[in-house]
Amino acid sequence: MTLELELGELATEIAREAGALARARRRDGVRLAATKTTLADIVTDADREVEALIRERLRAARPDDGFLGEESGAEPGASGITWVVDPIDGTVNYAYGIPAYNVSIAAVQGEPDPETWVALAAAVNAPALGEIFTAARGHGAWLEGSRLAVTEETPAGALLGTGFGYDPATHEGDLATVARVMPMARDLRRMGAAALDLAYVAAGRLDGYFERGLRPWDHAAGALLITEAGGCVSRVDVESTRPMLVAGGRDVHARLLDILDPKH
Repeated sequence: MTLELELGELATEIAREAGALARARRRDGVRLAATKTTLADIVTDADREVEALIRERLRAARPDDGFLGEESGAEPGASGITWVVDPIDGTVNYAYGIPAYNVSIAAVQGEPDPETWVALAAAVNAPALGEIFTAARGHGAWLEGSRLAVTEETPAGALLGTGFGYDPATHEGDLATVARVMPMARDLRRMGAAALDLAYVAAGRLDGYFERGLRPWDHAAGALLITEAGGCVSRVDVESTRPMLVAGGRDVHARLLDILDPKH
């Protein structure tokens, strides 16, 4: 078994267990533990408990690997591999009882920097929806036993996904971006969970995706799903505090870059 497949199996196993815990805690009732960047950007006790479980399982299985998690930060490793984790992506959905949330786990090689790392394996588990999307570098992207493929043709226009930041000061710019993109769109979806949006691009449920301000744990797993499903992912305006992530099948990706990347 290749290293990529081995890491993929581990990511899937842990994501499955972590998703079950997240779903159980949701049934028990959500308690808000804190806010992050703004009052709208929340953390639940479940976020912290799920991340602790993932970290514990990874430490037991691969003690030399590094870790980068949304809730507990970074821990360097000695193996050259880092696990990039969002314990509950879509926390606001989770808190409100909307089923579009997920556990996102990726293994990357190199520094935990999206500009330099090489993604090796990924798992995105949407436990309330009963779906786990997985990928291993060079081995494709999968939903259970079905291989995923991005959409290649959009004759009726592209069905696009996006998201907005929690800071109200960014909303005007985000809405202006949507206005620029809409002429190429069939319609727009905004689910509130970036990793799940990216998994849907990989599965052909969305034709493309764009969003500013994503953090490494928001897109590490989803980006690998898309590239292994035959699509393209780019990060543009990386010098800014809110880089833009653009993803989709080759044609949609190229058209989005033409609109959104001033250097393209």
